Amino acid sequence: MPSHAGPPAARPGDVAGVLRLLVYLVLAVVLMVLDHRGGWLRTARAQVEVAVQPLWWLAGLPSRLGTSMREDAATRAQLARDNHVLRNALLVSGARNARLQAAAAENERLRALLGGVERRRLDVQLAGILDIDLDPTRQRLVLDAGAREGVQVGQAVIDAGGLMGQVIAATPTTATVLLITDPDHAVPAMVARTGVRLMVYGGGRADLLHATDVPLSADVRAGDVLLTSGLGGRFPAGFAIGTLGPLRPDDSRAFLEADVAPAAQLDRGRDVLLLRGYKPPAVSPAPCAAGVATPGCAPAAASAPPAGTTVATPASASPMPAATPTATREATP
Repeated sequence: MPSHAGPPAARPGDVAGVLRLLVYLVLAVVLMVLDHRGGWLRTARAQVEVAVQPLWWLAGLPSRLGTSMREDAATRAQLARDNHVLRNALLVSGARNARLQAAAAENERLRALLGGVERRRLDVQLAGILDIDLDPTRQRLVLDAGAREGVQVGQAVIDAGGLMGQVIAATPTTATVLLITDPDHAVPAMVARTGVRLMVYGGGRADLLHATDVPLSADVRAGDVLLTSGLGGRFPAGFAIGTLGPLRPDDSRAFLEADVAPAAQLDRGRDVLLLRGYKPPAVSPAPCAAGVATPGCAPAAASAPPAGTTVATPASASPMPAATPTATREATP
């Protein structure tokens, strides 16, 4: 190229590009000025963002699904653990509640026992029940108190409701109680309303007694409360035995009979009261008639024979041992 040559002439394409650039610059400046003053581009951008929002939602859907699945799995596992813990806590609470209910019921029974003692000002001894035998032919209780605690044969046994029975055997640590519902037991009773005396027998059931040989003319009716009469000396007077049921003629049609609902709770409870401070009066044997040898009688005091006198004693007049009663029922006074 010659050294004297001038700058190369501009090509038409380059001029057009420069002109387009200038136009774009001018248009950008105009748009910025208009947007700054009128804010119409802001509205346009908002509308464009609304239009492309579904695209953004679709683009982020896989990520959201994965996150939701992970959170759901973690939540399900946490719920399973919480459910297991709460179930165990519920079982423990149920067991504690059952124990509290049992303790409350026992407290109520003891309060009832002590309340009856306070009202009657009785000297009693609390004893727990070790064993119970409610066979139809044998109604017994075994208590956890015996001769070491001062339990004696013949002691009356009561609860908050009334008479339960009597002690028939005592070891150093335990005692056996014959319940009033035993078929071999009888209690002299009286009607609290009128004072009419009756005999109440056990029927072999914990919820049933029997009153028999009630005179047709006696002032006795259903619903009367029967109390111990004190006759016979075995039980003190005034303790509830039960409530008389409807009266009906017996087989002979000469007397009435009725069922009696026991006042004591013979088939429930864990504690009973042993009545202390009451001893059945001792029955002294009747004196023997003159010249008659009667078993169980007390011989009359004989005057001493003179010195040197020999008294012949026939073999048939040899002393006999006193008869020992074996029947369990009390004799009707």
